[in-house]
Amino acid sequence: QVQPVEFGGGSVQTGGALTLSCAASVDTNQNYCLAWFRQAPGKKREGLAFINNHGATMYADSVKDRFTISRDNVNNTLYLHMNSLRPADSAIYYCTARYGAACIVGLSGDAFKYWGRGTQVTVSS
Repeated sequence: QVQPVEFGGGSVQTGGALTLSCAASVDTNQNYCLAWFRQAPGKKREGLAFINNHGATMYADSVKDRFTISRDNVNNTLYLHMNSLRPADSAIYYCTARYGAACIVGLSGDAFKYWGRGTQVTVSS
């Protein structure tokens, strides 16, 4: 059973950096997709960064060149390295996983079965 658990949220100033981690044990004998989503108050859930079982990564335009998703397959940990943070990045960040080959930017959160509880990121100006 995949049960993601996020760590590493917090408060930073504009321009700062933060790394989120997520413990997520997936069956590596299957195709899978791991991703980070976020949701700010009053806004729709947004898919930010995706990584599949081949290590291919994909990013939403809003975070491209600022955020990096990576995975440590030995320790079953997913990361989101965030740089050049802005107040607009403030949100609850969720780690999520699904089995299957689909793993692209724009894939709805409804396609993901396993979700963490989220971790708050606050960027102050």
